[in-house]
Amino acid sequence: MQPTALIVTLRMDDASAAALTALRSAHFPPSRNWLDAHVTLFHALPIAELSRVREDMADIANRTTPFKLDVDRVQFLGAGVAYAMSAPEALRLRATLATAWSGLLGAQDRQWRGPLHVTVQNKVRPDQARMLHAELARDFVPWKVGATALELWYYMGGPWEPVAAFAFTGPASG
Repeated sequence: MQPTALIVTLRMDDASAAALTALRSAHFPPSRNWLDAHVTLFHALPIAELSRVREDMADIANRTTPFKLDVDRVQFLGAGVAYAMSAPEALRLRATLATAWSGLLGAQDRQWRGPLHVTVQNKVRPDQARMLHAELARDFVPWKVGATALELWYYMGGPWEPVAAFAFTGPASG
């Protein structure tokens, strides 16, 4: 199958990614769970712009220092559940890329209002989602997740295929 779009995500630190992927594996319908846990920044950039997207991602990653995302709350999605996250650095990063790619963005990416999140359950009945939301919310304690890189993916009509990763190597502030 040929890729139909490019997707951009934030890479999480290994421990956080493993924990959230385990949670996703436990609660996401197996027939639809093709991916590890991820934080999507852009859902569908044009394949024809691969070179430009890669260059822009490499440039901004070289100017960005690794940062922390605050996992703020459990978010009910209607047919699923996610952990909502916030970080001023992530919002600035996304806004910078959205400005650079303004002519490339589809409706979903143009209209994005947040929050950043990791989906741990989706495509289930609302009553199932409400039960998991209540369970996760009852025991919820905010925590931090490290953001270490930008990742570029091919969308393959369901599954994703990795294209490249761009580590945050910017100078430390202070």
